[in-house]
Amino acid sequence: MNVLVIGSGAREHALAWKISQSPLCSRLYVAPGNAGTELDAENVSIDVDDFSEIARFASQNKVELVVVGPEQPLCEGIVDVLSEQGIRAFGPTRAAAQLEKSKVFCKRALRAADVPTGDFHVFQRASDAENFVQQRFPADQDPQEIPLVVKADGLAAGKGAIVCSTRSEVFEAIERVARKREFGKAGDQFIIEERLSGEEASVMAITDGRTVLTLPAVQDHKRALDGDLGPNTGGMGTYCPAPIITPEIQAWIEERVLVPTIHYMNRTRARFRGVLFAGLMLTSTQPKVLEYNVRFGDPECQTILMRLKSDLLEIMLATVDERLHEISVPEWDERPAVCVVMASEGYPDKYRVGHEIRGLDEASKIENTKVFHAGTRRDGDKVVTSGGRVLAVTALGNSIAAAKLQAYKAVKCIRWEGAWCRKDIADKALAIQLK
Repeated sequence: MNVLVIGSGAREHALAWKISQSPLCSRLYVAPGNAGTELDAENVSIDVDDFSEIARFASQNKVELVVVGPEQPLCEGIVDVLSEQGIRAFGPTRAAAQLEKSKVFCKRALRAADVPTGDFHVFQRASDAENFVQQRFPADQDPQEIPLVVKADGLAAGKGAIVCSTRSEVFEAIERVARKREFGKAGDQFIIEERLSGEEASVMAITDGRTVLTLPAVQDHKRALDGDLGPNTGGMGTYCPAPIITPEIQAWIEERVLVPTIHYMNRTRARFRGVLFAGLMLTSTQPKVLEYNVRFGDPECQTILMRLKSDLLEIMLATVDERLHEISVPEWDERPAVCVVMASEGYPDKYRVGHEIRGLDEASKIENTKVFHAGTRRDGDKVVTSGGRVLAVTALGNSIAAAKLQAYKAVKCIRWEGAWCRKDIADKALAIQLK
């Protein structure tokens, strides 16, 4: 069968790489893809937001499944558009994708489903939010810390959540979201919620609305610099499985978080099919949901798919056709995986593009390693940078330490002007194992 993957990042490269291994796949396209996806599939020059052109291409090329990688087209209803034209698509409908598109919808859904999450309040005006903060934390009491998070309601490329510790930081965050409109329409309404403390982890599940396949837990590194310092990014690296999520905690998350949420969506006639991604904080009392995403995480996807031994395309088809209960439980490589993201100088702020990337062939020869491309493009016979996060170097090893070593071996092979990465990916896992 012919398959079309939508997107241009390392997540989409990982999806294409894994789908290409399926005996069910005869021809694989990626739109628009990057310099890496063309090694595992055929790139098609179509913008991810051009739904009519995507549908036209799928029809003309007898595509039997469209796999949507990024959140934006999912939230804007690409699955609905394709379904109306008789084209199967892996991912939630626009109504179900509200879990990611709207922080307000998500928090209200969590409350209605009795899923543990932080306390929150919704605002449309900056003045109302400021009055709330002043009443809740009076200035004359001068608390040492005000643990709050201000979140823009809509999609903001992973940058719409501002973690605050003091009154001035909270007011500055409100100013950025609601007055300066730093996140545009995403800030039409916003949330102020309690700041949870603990260790963060990610648990994803593939579901057809009835059956839930919970995937191995992952830990991401959001901060730009070693030691979890610096600004928030789209993610600088991951490891899988996450030792902090024990089998008992994983089962609890499935029972108390994932299943109730899916049941709630079914009750509201927004049946959820696709990937439900829970961002969690492991507090001192219990795991609590920070947010939901409605697709594979990036770079979480890379480590998960490195370990998946089963046929991903078969799983996706069963999801779309609502017959997940008919297929075998996915089989996993027992070896852990570590992903190190290589970025452009200046990321996550301003950065330059167009630098030639050297050493890719050398890195590809490192055993049990795959270099997934994110912000790359081909320029003649050269591969050059085209984004902030450029590569996601992912490796397997007999232990997390061994996987980390393999990943950084490949990283050392690759160079371009201004290339950098964190040096401590997976150290959290190693610290847990030493306890």
